[in-house]
Amino acid sequence: ATRVARARFGDGGVGLSPFPYALIFPQDEHERVLIERLRELGVTVEHRVELLGFEDAGDRVRARLRRVDGTEEACEAAYIAGCDGAHSTVRDGLAIGFPGGTYAHLFYVADVEARGPAMDGELHGALDEAEFLLVFPLKGDRRARLIGVVRDDAETRHDTLTWNDVSKDVIDRMGITVERVNWFSTYHVHHRVADHFQKGRAFLLGDAAHVHSPVGGQGMNTGIGDAVNLAWKLADVLHGRAPASLLESYEPERIAFGRRLVATTDRAFTFITSRGPIARRVRVNVVPVVVPLVFRLRAARRLMFRTISQTGVSYRGSRLSMGRAGRVHGGDRLPWVQGADNFAPLRSLAWQVHVYGAAAPEIEAACRERKLALHVFPWRPEIRGTGLRRNALYLVRPDGYVALADPDARASTLARYLAERLATRQS
Repeated sequence: ATRVARARFGDGGVGLSPFPYALIFPQDEHERVLIERLRELGVTVEHRVELLGFEDAGDRVRARLRRVDGTEEACEAAYIAGCDGAHSTVRDGLAIGFPGGTYAHLFYVADVEARGPAMDGELHGALDEAEFLLVFPLKGDRRARLIGVVRDDAETRHDTLTWNDVSKDVIDRMGITVERVNWFSTYHVHHRVADHFQKGRAFLLGDAAHVHSPVGGQGMNTGIGDAVNLAWKLADVLHGRAPASLLESYEPERIAFGRRLVATTDRAFTFITSRGPIARRVRVNVVPVVVPLVFRLRAARRLMFRTISQTGVSYRGSRLSMGRAGRVHGGDRLPWVQGADNFAPLRSLAWQVHVYGAAAPEIEAACRERKLALHVFPWRPEIRGTGLRRNALYLVRPDGYVALADPDARASTLARYLAERLATRQS
């Protein structure tokens, strides 16, 4: 008999973020939004331009490009960011290893128009003894993205597979009737992390740095996290606001998370796709019973929200992280204070100081001297629940992470941090 279980995120993100919900926003839509924003800023994205090779000349990077008409050209840049996928030319050019493995199964992804109980705008997952199916709702009526496995007898025809080669058993049992397939592709799933994310003036981001299973839907979020982490550091260095050594913090901050994510998704994916008898029984008989019970616990829902949204990512071990005030450590994401709109100043993408309560005159003077924006938020008793400490000083990075947390809010501590970690910001 088919077991049906329902797990509600509900209030899992309430109080943790101004966006306390899960939102599925396809990559092509992300790209459209980003390209439009870049165009507004006077930047044109050049499509169908191939990187043939590059060299690190010490003070710059020289690259060779080929356009779609076959013409080649040379260009120079201060740095090169390899966001060029799992088969990265940048990674190969750096001779950086990409250890890991490939799962045995061949998987498919299909954007479809369909009808049935699962086409209700919610995320559905089906597990049976031999297969699995994920149904992600897409924008539009009765549209969804399906991820599943290709039939064993069809895997050898990887390059010529069509929707007709997909195993329909789970789809039929879920009552899904596919009326139109708008896009279909097959792929092998890998689990790999590059040995390094930086070498000289070159960096690796996204799938060029780490690839993993689709479990948890973390791939694009992780790549964007890489880009955000590196972008503000490049901006500070290129504009003379920080020494080039700041860029050395990119790899240790992101590679640790990448390795942890790949290991976690690997274990989950192995369990979901395993054909062993114990794993099959657990998937079919135990998971549908246990998961709804776990999700009744608010702590479990909040943990799931922090994990999926990646708001729980921390850089406490980074050389840029220092101190602790309340429950907030240097390296933690700045907690959101509901009703205070303390995330609004983060839109400036600039270093800033936050004080919740009252700021001492010496802090005001220190921020003026160093051209640091100071944001003071009136203290309310409920702020304590976020982990922030009254009247403490929090130096916040451009990416919204706390760099320095000083419970005593001393100007000397702020000055020492800036002198040691960001030498060019002393004046």
